[in-house]
Amino acid sequence: MTRARFVFFNVLLVTAMVLLSVSVLKAQGQPDYETIEVADNVYIFRYGGSQSMFLVTPEGVIATDPINAQASRVYLEEIRKLTSEPVRYVVYSHHHLDHVSGGAVFKEAGATFVAQRQAKAALLSLDSPNVVIPDLLVDDQSVLTLGGMELELNFVGRNHSDNSLVMRVPDAGVIFAVDFLPVRELPFRNFPDSYLLEYFESIDRVLAMDWDRMIAGHSRQGGIGTKDDIRALKVYLDELFALVRTANAEGQCFDQAFEEIQLPSVATDWIRQEFLPGNIERMCYFFRNGYR
Repeated sequence: MTRARFVFFNVLLVTAMVLLSVSVLKAQGQPDYETIEVADNVYIFRYGGSQSMFLVTPEGVIATDPINAQASRVYLEEIRKLTSEPVRYVVYSHHHLDHVSGGAVFKEAGATFVAQRQAKAALLSLDSPNVVIPDLLVDDQSVLTLGGMELELNFVGRNHSDNSLVMRVPDAGVIFAVDFLPVRELPFRNFPDSYLLEYFESIDRVLAMDWDRMIAGHSRQGGIGTKDDIRALKVYLDELFALVRTANAEGQCFDQAFEEIQLPSVATDWIRQEFLPGNIERMCYFFRNGYR
């Protein structure tokens, strides 16, 4: 497949996912979008099933993840209801198109775009006309300071991508972490693009940080988690990892593992349980390829 066709099909996939999220929320009687203040001057913008965080200060706004073109127009309108100050920065959580393909609206308004260094290379390789290439790059850690507020940008290692940033608002005890830390739901399918062992290490690094509440990148039941939620995710992953390791050693990967391995008890009331076979498949591949 050519690069152009690859980008085209990725854009179609992102669009379909957003439209599906909006349709589901309509069926559930929820609004298509909403803005919620979660701490002083710290907000969630939710569009369909996607969430972004933004900070409002006397000197301007720090926004994150412009989602897509349609969402970002609404996103800017929501910000304008709260402040007439300009959007100074837009920070990408990572390079995946369902979080970053709506940046043009904010770039036209004069924002500076920020991302982890490896995200720039990934976005350049995608060559998508819908993506604004970042202006400022972060290696391991950086801090944006605006109007008396700080947003700490942390690269905690490779997990769902090789360029995910965890954003922390120190004064509010809030972090924004996208895709690799789902709240009370199973990880997405077979961990696409993920680095499995480093994923576990990233979770430990996030738990070691000082925070009380986490805004997730997608919302199906709440969209705000605590350290207990992330500890439970780690228990789920550890237990499933051990079960799949044993299944592989007994020659049960793949088909028999799908039938024999049961959902770890910590996750019995989580959503997205249809992703369990994909989670097992990813771990089976990991062990089949010789990792221990």
